[in-house]
Amino acid sequence: MLEDGTYEAIVIDAEPGTEANSVVIELALAAGPHKGELVTVTANGLSRDPLDLLAVPATIVVNGGVLTLTLEG
Repeated sequence: MLEDGTYEAIVIDAEPGTEANSVVIELALAAGPHKGELVTVTANGLSRDPLDLLAVPATIVVNGGVLTLTLEG
């Protein structure tokens, strides 16, 4: 688990999740002490095709152990 903070990342893989309207997204952290580490999250209610997410820059914010993912574009 990542410590609280803000992390820049890039989507390296995305595929449909097991629940309706969910996407499993794998991200590589792009900077800082965790650079190169992989983070996998499941996004629910995302209205984007998983293939369209590949190589999309993202920001991960961890606050109190809760992760929030913001995708660019």
